[in-house]
Amino acid sequence: MSSIAFRVDASLLIGTGHVMRCLTLANALRERGARCEFFCRAHPGHLATRIEAAGYIVHLLPLPSDGMEGDDFAGTAHARWLGCGWRQDAVETVAVLGAARRDWLVVDHYALDARWESELRPHAVRMMAIDDLADRPHDVDLLLDQNLGRAVADYRPLVSAATHCLIGPDYALLRPEFARLRDYSLVRRRSALLQRILVSLGGVDRDNITGRMLDALAVVKLPPDVQVIVVMGRQSPGLESIRAQALQMPFACEVRVDVEDMAQVMADADLAIGAAGSSSWERCSLGLPAILVAIAENQENACLALGVRGAVMVLDGQESVMKTLPPVLRSILSNHSLVQELSRAAAAICDGMGVTRVENFLNLEGGARDV
Repeated sequence: MSSIAFRVDASLLIGTGHVMRCLTLANALRERGARCEFFCRAHPGHLATRIEAAGYIVHLLPLPSDGMEGDDFAGTAHARWLGCGWRQDAVETVAVLGAARRDWLVVDHYALDARWESELRPHAVRMMAIDDLADRPHDVDLLLDQNLGRAVADYRPLVSAATHCLIGPDYALLRPEFARLRDYSLVRRRSALLQRILVSLGGVDRDNITGRMLDALAVVKLPPDVQVIVVMGRQSPGLESIRAQALQMPFACEVRVDVEDMAQVMADADLAIGAAGSSSWERCSLGLPAILVAIAENQENACLALGVRGAVMVLDGQESVMKTLPPVLRSILSNHSLVQELSRAAAAICDGMGVTRVENFLNLEGGARDV
């Protein structure tokens, strides 16, 4: 049985997306007989319970209480997301890994780079990095960046000539239900109805952008048969305030927490309002038209790329939601052909089969597939 270790974190600062996409890959590899385990730091908002509920062992690394100073906290733009120095993280991870080498070690963390990966090399037959930023070097055999607008050339100065790069939404790590529901979702969009609006700003929404979206929606005269569904994570600091706000909306508004059937919720929605994170590829796979806002700097390129492809309507920024969302929504409500155009463009970007393509590059005996 092949053994695969994931080093990935979730937190109120990091969000949940990194863990969720690693879980998707782990589930696919488990189907092929692999034994997967997770190494996560105990940040506030970690998802250890959710990972364990999916059937995996989670090794929680302690959260240090001392300050973060010195060279071990430098070198990456997101170094402080780790909660400790990269060298300490490497030492603690190795201590838990023990003597047995894993067949693959998958690292998905903006705070970790080639220095950490080189330290872990002796403890894994092969290594894989999942990245979105192309802002730091990697010492890995396989690198995945699932973002639209990214190119292999962006990573060539950052990896060795032997590193194989999987680039673009063709490799987006989506759960299998997105591919399964794709035909259903695309067929129902031919009617161009707009009766169900999905609002989802990620699993944490630390700055409560959801509340601003609802305020902006309240000033738009929505048709009486329109329902707004808000999806949030239990970790979201503003969850209770959103529940109270939903009761005051001049339209039907339902709040759902820790949704397990997100693919079905998206397939049944007619329009999404959200952030340009990894859920962008989920929406594209289902041809779900969307209004997007970048809620973090690392989402800006994806927002721009999706807008250029005509797959989404892009808001200027989270601070201007109240000003920019109402006119954009009104333009969509008054132009049903625009909804269909957005849907077609989105569906052309991602087909939901990315996880199958990625797992096909992993030889579970320990190598990378020749291409």
